[in-house]
Amino acid sequence: MRITISVATVLAMLGTLASAQDAPLSPVAHPELWPKVQSRPALDPGVEAKVTAMLRAMSIEDKVGQIIQADIATVKPADLLTYKLGSVLNGGNSAPNSDELAPPAEWLKLADAFYDASMTRSDGRPKIPVIWGTDAVHGNNNIVGATLFPHNIGLGAARDPALMESIGRITAKETAAAGLDWSFAPTLAVVQDDRWGRTYESYSEDPALVASYAGPVVSGIQGKVGTADFLGPAHVIATTKHFLGDGGTGGRDQGDTKVPETVLRDVHGAGYPPAIAAGTLSVMASFSSWNGAKMHGNASLLTDVLKGRMGFNGFVVGDWNAHGQIPGCTNESCAAAINAGLDMFMMSGDWKKLYANTLAQAKSGEIKPARLDDAVRRILRAKMLAHSFDMGRPSTRPFAGKFDLIGSAEGHAVGRQAVRESLVLLKNDGNVLPLKPAANILVVGKAADTIAQQAGGWSITWQGTDVPNSGFPNATSIWKGIDQAVRAAGGTATYAADGAYATKPDAAIMVFGETPYAEFMGDRPTLEYSPGDKSDLALLRKLKAVGIPVVAVFLSGRPMWVNAELNAADAFVAAFLPGSEGAGVADLLFADKAGKPAHDFRGKLSFSWPRRPDQYVLNRRDAGYDPLFPFGYGLTYADHVVLPRFDETRPAGMAVDSGGVFFAKGRVPDAWSLSLAEGSGSTRIVGNTGRSPAGALTVAGVDRNAQEDARRFTWSGAREADLHIDPNAPLDLSREANGELSLVVQYRVDAAPTAAVAVTMAGGKGATDTPAAVAVGGVLRAAPVGQWQTLAIPLKCFVTAGLDPARVTQPFAMTTSGRLTVSIADVRVTRADVPMDKCGVR
Repeated sequence: MRITISVATVLAMLGTLASAQDAPLSPVAHPELWPKVQSRPALDPGVEAKVTAMLRAMSIEDKVGQIIQADIATVKPADLLTYKLGSVLNGGNSAPNSDELAPPAEWLKLADAFYDASMTRSDGRPKIPVIWGTDAVHGNNNIVGATLFPHNIGLGAARDPALMESIGRITAKETAAAGLDWSFAPTLAVVQDDRWGRTYESYSEDPALVASYAGPVVSGIQGKVGTADFLGPAHVIATTKHFLGDGGTGGRDQGDTKVPETVLRDVHGAGYPPAIAAGTLSVMASFSSWNGAKMHGNASLLTDVLKGRMGFNGFVVGDWNAHGQIPGCTNESCAAAINAGLDMFMMSGDWKKLYANTLAQAKSGEIKPARLDDAVRRILRAKMLAHSFDMGRPSTRPFAGKFDLIGSAEGHAVGRQAVRESLVLLKNDGNVLPLKPAANILVVGKAADTIAQQAGGWSITWQGTDVPNSGFPNATSIWKGIDQAVRAAGGTATYAADGAYATKPDAAIMVFGETPYAEFMGDRPTLEYSPGDKSDLALLRKLKAVGIPVVAVFLSGRPMWVNAELNAADAFVAAFLPGSEGAGVADLLFADKAGKPAHDFRGKLSFSWPRRPDQYVLNRRDAGYDPLFPFGYGLTYADHVVLPRFDETRPAGMAVDSGGVFFAKGRVPDAWSLSLAEGSGSTRIVGNTGRSPAGALTVAGVDRNAQEDARRFTWSGAREADLHIDPNAPLDLSREANGELSLVVQYRVDAAPTAAVAVTMAGGKGATDTPAAVAVGGVLRAAPVGQWQTLAIPLKCFVTAGLDPARVTQPFAMTTSGRLTVSIADVRVTRADVPMDKCGVR
């Protein structure tokens, strides 16, 4: 049986877009406006009969267990001897034995333990296997050694649906090899504002392109519907996410998509009909809202549209504790989400309390028996279709334990092909590219030999940060790929991160770009690249100034304003986040021995490239569309284009992106200010030294890791004084304050405080709003003098103290009326290993 939905159908749906702009905004969907998926897989009567029999034999306790998925950081195999949970997952930073570098054998061992416990019972009721879900979003990216494919933004540039199916198929096989059952992919977000930290998880700003990929990638993960390969042993369950509108939230994670229903359907919903037609067994509800209503509680969309009108017969799984954001709910209690159409909670934390509350709600009738049975039926149906009942222990399955499949030769080959197809050539003045491989090549930039940076977020760890190259044993850095190509041709390649060289090279390749992030940690107020640190630009200009041809390879999870960097380079390649196969970059940069390109560029932009840093919403259907490079742009070696010099002027008054870093290397972000204040006066500090108006507080440069990369602040005790950092425009930290992030300060006490000390954050509608203060005097008094320490204050502490996180006008201040000398090296918002366990120590 062949299941198809044409791109033409999706394009036809787009026809109503223009006329829908003036429609009233309502959080209640109208199912009749949505497409029916006529070609969806039919229900199997044999499976349905087995599910019905099993439901009759289950207790209500069993049923409630099936609709809960718990994070392995909070659930143990022994728990499943009592609580028959339907699923477990490894959250972004969860791993066997809490070891993110655990080898595949440990994952398989733990999968066996969970399975065995779920199947152990002697009361005669049905034995139902637990299934394990994982964020295998660009390969089985939590497992050491797995093939990491380019993130979706690069794959969108490839314009290759067949490649998507291959990537899905290989990812499924590498996931099955570790004994896991279920991949939380693909993401079908159609991102409209590139400031969002998940932009790289989207294939494109264009709904038709996203729709063209949805079916092939689901078929790759699960196998093709109607064939014997469907959910065979080499495949796992797919998850289509995030339903619905996650890409339209104005660049804010977990935000609100404020659009008419027709836009929600035609743009953000475009990928779901082909995914359902391809047989996706699960859909993940979005954290976000639609016109003010949280998706996890929107029955009109989850039940009436997705399950009713579209005919989705799989199950709807929640996102990480997102049910707790529904009004009237908490993480531990939310009947409203199940009643709205959620079939399985995704829970991190006290899942036993969630179980107890949900059981009580089911027994009381707050959750109707029919709704509970429907949710469980959908979960059991998926498990039966995935052969969970008859495949046995994970380690006994045909592909489990075949760890040579993780990072296999096939994976490397397809991954390298994906890199070649996803790179976009933006500039090639003077036809600098392709380079001669027999030449003397200088490779510069720390990113050239940092696999974590080329892989991006969701790579071994959730944020993808601080993973050494050894954590990617089967990967090749971009530098290593260049070195191999040049040496094979008889040339010379030298790597110097800082650009130093003994002999002037024939050409330089500089690799630079965004450092890894995931989700809201990547949210930005603008699209300006590296506003507080222009060292990459300085190095590009330095190389160009001495007559070295410069090729820029830019790593990023989104299009960015890099006009100055484009001007400083002879050739510029948008490499996005290529993953583990860095050698694929070298494949495109060099000619063969005959001087002809070994491979040509074929990537075309799947997102429009901004002309200005404040072009946040830049999509080809928008009025006044004015990109620097339009959707679909991409040069080949046959093109001979000389680009004009681009405007490097930052718009006046634009909010300056700090990336969550408020103070580093002795300075605040460009256009921000560091001031010392006492009484009604303050002094803005421009250099390394300074004082408050009457001298109660002074500052001087000190060394930590480099010359004057920190500042020493000394309070004389003459009167109350404070240091404070001010952005050039208010910050929205509401998403950060909603998570588990902290204000983290790297400090050293040089003279202990003699009076109370407070760290404050200020925010609100006016300058008279009282700062939210957290007492830190006790922490500073207890700190060893002369030793660098970390202070981490949960952002929730400031919110509790009265901060409006949506409008932060002063993200950091420290004040005391006594004597104190403290050196500060870094202030930022980030995740802390050991945050303060209570809000304030006096």
